[in-house]
Amino acid sequence: MVVFHCDLDNTLIYSYKHPIEEKKKCVEVYQGREISFMTKKSNELLKQICKRILFVPTTTRTIEQYKRINLGIDEPEYAFVCNGGILLKNGKSDNIWYKESLNLISDCKMELKNAESMLERDKNRCFELRNIEELFLFTKSSFPCKTVELLKQNLNTDLVDVCSNGTKIYVIPKKLTKGNAVRRFKEKINSELVISAGDSEFDLSMLEEADLGIAPHQLGRLSILDEKIITLSQLQIFSDELLSYIIERLEV
Repeated sequence: MVVFHCDLDNTLIYSYKHPIEEKKKCVEVYQGREISFMTKKSNELLKQICKRILFVPTTTRTIEQYKRINLGIDEPEYAFVCNGGILLKNGKSDNIWYKESLNLISDCKMELKNAESMLERDKNRCFELRNIEELFLFTKSSFPCKTVELLKQNLNTDLVDVCSNGTKIYVIPKKLTKGNAVRRFKEKINSELVISAGDSEFDLSMLEEADLGIAPHQLGRLSILDEKIITLSQLQIFSDELLSYIIERLEV
């Protein structure tokens, strides 16, 4: 079985703020607003891919955020949310997988509590503090560099990663990675070939764990990539180029 683990945001779908071509379809509505889109070309290519291999969305989104997305295909049999901590099978959380994830990060409980305490007192925090399924923390900061520095100075960074993406702040156990999810899933279903794609540092471990990792050229400029990861030129929107490339590889 060939498995395709794919990140969603900025890999397959794009925010309304992202300037993509006019031929697009809405894939996410939130509070009555259309907030995420997919190109029609990518949508058609994804439909072709789903007929041939196992497509597994693999995202840091929560269950609720993931379920807002409608890609215009049958619901994937499997999907990973919460950075791989939760496995959805036919839309329902796999309790065994979730318990295994909690056990995997059990040594980080105290660090997450410490981070939670610091973020509750952080005057730069400008959004509610969320403990996502007891797996990791999320909030936003008006001065993310200051918040990240505060956390890194006071937390055991051998156990947890402190990450920022714009104003977004994450505190995530080092073992809670998409790469670990890919490895665990490969053992679960005995996949013969794993393809993965993603655009950010959250996706690096997933790209490295796969037999074939695919990333946009810009990620290669930001991070040192494993030699088995290929970067695409981005002469067209990444999702179009990515899915076209996979179709070509499947036909070889």
